[in-house]
Parts: sequence; C-alpha cells; structure tokens
Amino acid sequence: MANLLWLQGGACSGNTMSFLNAEQPSACDLVTDFGIHILWHPSLGMELGDNLRKLLRSLTSGEQALDIFVFEGTVVQAPDGTGQWNRFAGRPMKDWVAELAKVAKVIIAIGDCATWGGIPATAPNPSESVGLQFLKRDHGGFLGAEYRSQAGFPVINVPGCPAHPDWITQIIVAVATGRAGDLAFDDLQRPKTFFSSFTQTGCTRSMHFAFKISATEFGQRKGCLYYDLGCRGPMTHSPCNRILWNRQSSKTRAGMPCLGCTEPEFPFYDLAPGTVFKTQTVMGIPKDMPPGIDKPAYIKLTAAAKAASPRWAEEDIFVV
Repeated sequence: MANLLWLQGGACSGNTMSFLNAEQPSACDLVTDFGIHILWHPSLGMELGDNLRKLLRSLTSGEQALDIFVFEGTVVQAPDGTGQWNRFAGRPMKDWVAELAKVAKVIIAIGDCATWGGIPATAPNPSESVGLQFLKRDHGGFLGAEYRSQAGFPVINVPGCPAHPDWITQIIVAVATGRAGDLAFDDLQRPKTFFSSFTQTGCTRSMHFAFKISATEFGQRKGCLYYDLGCRGPMTHSPCNRILWNRQSSKTRAGMPCLGCTEPEFPFYDLAPGTVFKTQTVMGIPKDMPPGIDKPAYIKLTAAAKAASPRWAEEDIFVV
C-alpha cells in the first residue's frame, strides 16, 4: 500500500476538481483497485486542527512513510520570503513543503501553478509565487534544480490549467505500483507519454490548418483557429485531442482556441488586452510559429496550400 498526501498551496482548486472527476482510473479506483492510502486531501481528508498537525508531523519525522507527495498550487513566499500569506496547519505552507520534500519518495506537481508558477507567478507576482522546481521555464523553483526525492526522482510535472483528470490518476498509479522508473520525461520533467505530441495531434481541424482555412469566430465547426483566433495547438505539448475531456471533446473541437496551458509561458503575453484570442502577426505572418517551420518556408507553404485548397474544405462537413 502506498501512502499519498495531497496538499494545496496558492491555487483555485481547479486541479482538485479535475482529479475528483477522473474516470480511467477514478479517484475511488486508486483506493479500491490500486491500494493507495490517501492520508489527507483538501476535499477528502477528515483530520482537522491538532489531528492534522499530528499527521503531518508523523510524516516529517519519518514515523509514517510518505510514498507520494502530491502538490497543487504555487509555493507562496510573500511577504519578503516568509510565506505568511499562505499559512496551513499553524505555519507557512512553504515550510511544510520543504520538510515533506525531504522525506517523500516521489513528488508529483499537479497543474501549472505547482509546476512553474502559472498565473500567480505572472509579473508583477506580488505573492512571490514559484513552482516546486521551476519558475516558468527557469529550472530551480522552490526546491532547487538539484532536488531529488528519496527514490531519486526530480519533481514529476503534470501541467495544465487544470490538468486532465486521467493524466493525474494514471501517473499516480504508475508511481504507486512501482513503475515510476519506467516513465520517460522531457526537459521540463513532464511524462513523455502525455506530453510528446502536440494539442494539434488528433484535432478535427487539421485539414483546415493544412489548407490555411481560418475560423473567424468562436464556435465555428470549420476553419483552423490558429490563423486568426490565437490558437496555440500547433506548438503546445498535450494530448487534449487524443485523450478527450469527459471522453467527449476538447477546446478546439468545440471551436475554442487552445491557450497553451501546459507550457511554462502560460499565460502568454501576460494576458495583455487584445492578445489572448487574437493571433499576433507581423506583416500577416504569425509571430509564434509551429516548431520546425521557419518564416520563409511558411510563406511558401501558405501560398501553395491556399492554391491547392479543395472547395469542400470550406464546407461545414459536420452538418448531419
């Protein structure tokens, strides 16, 4: 049986809500099928006050094993590095995180805030928020670039705003069943099984992307959302169109641009007005290009694609 502790720092609880809606496996399956002992969770834990502090002390002292430490939200260090803006169980949350990190066999950071700071760490960052081992794309974060858990792993990052529920539970199961060593990670410590492909992989609008046919407003069932509406699907690492949300859909399938929430730079352009749902261009060329495409090649490709575009590509093929 693997002991799991889930704490929440500076967060909106979005990843907790996502986790509680997991299906394959579900949060209940973790307990009944995989023998995970959830010691405490913000929405599931029963202990309060002195009982909760006693539980935490039993972990930091080594009296009770901490096999999996899941953290959601940023590590809040304000004001002036004290962490007093985010207190938990009688002391700054950051102090609990520091002590628990020393004894945890594996740490899993869930969501953008825990992985690299997310929206709270966007300038001017008054809460002095950081991720567990990254601040945006800079390696280090709260625990430092050299941190390794008791089992020898860096923090396992499962980003998203929120992360898909099945990404969360499947990684927890892999760790709990002793298969953490079989996981491969990218340079941002994300599991490659989920974050090697792009959001565009499996997107129903891929043919519109290829022929440079653009959607011009939200909810349209035809047209690519990249050219005008700021979709970051072609350059965002996630399986959102392979592992559908609620087994039904995704942002792009519903006519909503991908916001790139699994990348450290999210929110892009610091949420400046007019930047979120509008593709930023220079002389008609998108500023942010899909990986592997340079601008001269893009110009040639655009001209050729538009010339070759079939008439049916302009039709709403989803009408029944």
